[in-house]
Amino acid sequence: MDLVIRSARVVDGTGAAAYRADVAVAGGRIAQIRPQYGGPGPRPTDARRTLDADGLVLAPGFIDMHAHSDLALLRDPDHSAKAAQGVTLEVLGQDGLSYAPVDDRTLADVRTQIAGWNGDGSDIDVTWRSVGEYLDRLDEGIAVNAAYLVPQGTVRMLVVGWDDRPATPAELGTMKRLVAEGLEQGAVGLSSGLTYTPGMYASDAELTELCRVVAAYGGYYCPHHRSYGAGALKAYQEMITVARRAGCPLHLAHATLNFPVNAGRAPELLALLDGALDAGHDITLDTYPYLAGCTTLAALLPSWATEGGPEATLARLRTDTTAERIRHVLETEGSDGCHGVPVDWETVEISGVGDPALSRYVGATISRSAAERGERPFATARRLLVEDRLRPTILHHVGDEENVRAIMRHRTHTGGSDGILMGDKPHPRAYGTFPQYLSRYVRELSVLSLEECVARLTGRPAARLRLHDRGVIRPGYRADLVLFDPETVAPGATPERPRTLPHGIPYVLVNGRFVIDEGSRSDALPGRSVRGRGEKHRACRVTHP
Repeated sequence: MDLVIRSARVVDGTGAAAYRADVAVAGGRIAQIRPQYGGPGPRPTDARRTLDADGLVLAPGFIDMHAHSDLALLRDPDHSAKAAQGVTLEVLGQDGLSYAPVDDRTLADVRTQIAGWNGDGSDIDVTWRSVGEYLDRLDEGIAVNAAYLVPQGTVRMLVVGWDDRPATPAELGTMKRLVAEGLEQGAVGLSSGLTYTPGMYASDAELTELCRVVAAYGGYYCPHHRSYGAGALKAYQEMITVARRAGCPLHLAHATLNFPVNAGRAPELLALLDGALDAGHDITLDTYPYLAGCTTLAALLPSWATEGGPEATLARLRTDTTAERIRHVLETEGSDGCHGVPVDWETVEISGVGDPALSRYVGATISRSAAERGERPFATARRLLVEDRLRPTILHHVGDEENVRAIMRHRTHTGGSDGILMGDKPHPRAYGTFPQYLSRYVRELSVLSLEECVARLTGRPAARLRLHDRGVIRPGYRADLVLFDPETVAPGATPERPRTLPHGIPYVLVNGRFVIDEGSRSDALPGRSVRGRGEKHRACRVTHP
């Protein structure tokens, strides 16, 4: 045996009651489990290392169902932001925008468009162009495991470009082929960002055709749908309908109801989901346990202002008459980028900029910065977007606690950080999501029991990803494990100190190796890509025009 963990309180990821046991690890897998009160099992002398876990909970490693670490895993192999939380697997390629599949032109555009999420990527040697090549790059050694979703917006950018128009039949055929290739190469599904260009230009019919490919390869569809504000319930129903028509499993990304217009309306969403589930549809969702959202400042713009790509967007912002049209839509009508709700600049806080000369804006709302300069809020927002070339990130303070708790209790719920690691003041969820669940929503508020919460962070997401050897503590399963103190576990990250690591998580194993050992990051890089089952579904390959 490589390791015996003695006297742990095992919370196994199934939702079953906790029990005391010794757990042995060998060859990167769980070898044996010996209940504390009798039964055969490993003896301490059998192992190279014995760890006394009395007082600690042993759980499967947490699965972050919505991560934005696409470049961070390569830029910073230490990756303590997630490893220290007990995360052992992240799902990348979210919100329809990521770095594979690409060509040279598309790569340059993607780098600019989501620089606020991942940096501009100039510090990364991008040696890949396909999904498989990106996953191969991850396999060279990363801190935690990673799965990948084919990003629909990037695929559309690659084939159709930035035009707001229907895809031609030939273009749709090419997009279907690219999605199929990504799934064959190991992607676990398809993501969309339907408030981000150019993915938002896809019709429901186009999305349905792509989802049929995903279904044929055993994957799932993960949309950031068209509105989390005005029209949110209609947007949820739209995604349910698309997935139903395609026969495709559906996973709703950061499933929130935001803005005052939706305060207390979670029961309506849950009734909609329950109706679909009772009708036999395969649906799950993820949420983060915070109120503020996080995205780029440019994401709030109306879609017509971003047609044509980043340079066209900047040109419109520099033109006074067009900028005034943008202001009117943002502040009076409610842009599609701001979910159909007129923007309240007091809720928009700058969390990061690309140009250090603009760092004075970080930590302040647009309203506050505008007042200090004696100008209208849109003038401040416009200046930031132009001078920082669309790179500013924001915290958007539009959440509702009642909705957060209600959705968290739903039978299909899983956890996702939606954590953006860039910026001077990132959202604390990037460093604190999983201990936040365990401390605030389990220990302090009792919204979830410990066993329920762990299942939502481990076994349930593993089932969505169709991983048959992760997410549960059982003999033969991968030794992705976390040990935490249920009485002291808590996020260290706060809005004021967002990069502070959590407390009460002394040990984390990835593929049987310690990445957190006695509370400190080891130098191990045992993480690898976790690939979908596309290879096994090649016999079901769809044909394309």
